[in-house]
Amino acid sequence: MLEELIESWKLYCKEENFVGIGSTRKVYRVSDYVIKVNLHPIGYNQSQNEFEIFTEMANKSLDSLLAQTYYFDDFISIQKYYAPLELIDNQSYEINLVNHSHLIPDSFEKVLNELDTNFDCFDLKDSSNFGLDNEGKLVFIDYGMTKSLYETMWVPLAEEGILPQIYFDICNICGVEKELRMYGNEDKDKRCYECGKE
Repeated sequence: MLEELIESWKLYCKEENFVGIGSTRKVYRVSDYVIKVNLHPIGYNQSQNEFEIFTEMANKSLDSLLAQTYYFDDFISIQKYYAPLELIDNQSYEINLVNHSHLIPDSFEKVLNELDTNFDCFDLKDSSNFGLDNEGKLVFIDYGMTKSLYETMWVPLAEEGILPQIYFDICNICGVEKELRMYGNEDKDKRCYECGKE
């Protein structure tokens, strides 16, 4: 199956398989896999980081809380699928060790500290960066953005309006308050993804 996905990934990246979209990658589910399609070269950097981080964490036997990245190239990465956390009031939220204790697996704080300290990972507690395993416990699914990548590449491009920033506002089409993708201060197009703004 993995070879088929690598060779024919474009056939699987269609709306009925759509899972989510970030500022640099768009994600589709196929069976037990996700295909992350790069929307920007930073997406490639994130996928490469995820592959390298998973490999190093596996060597330390700390990989059980990370979605495995099986493959990456200039266009895509392929990772193990985990069900995403649901939004609360149409937006992501910060994972809290006390409030979300029922979701926290063993070794969570150790892995969190390792990702932060040894791999420079950024925004580790945002709910959009997690999935749930079969026991309903958290697994890191998006862990390739480093602080240095964020500060030196992502922020300048977001400030220029090249990459979208996420704002919580009312969509002008559906009228629902939710996360909107906004491209710089001059962007007046307040439509959500579902209403056509990518």
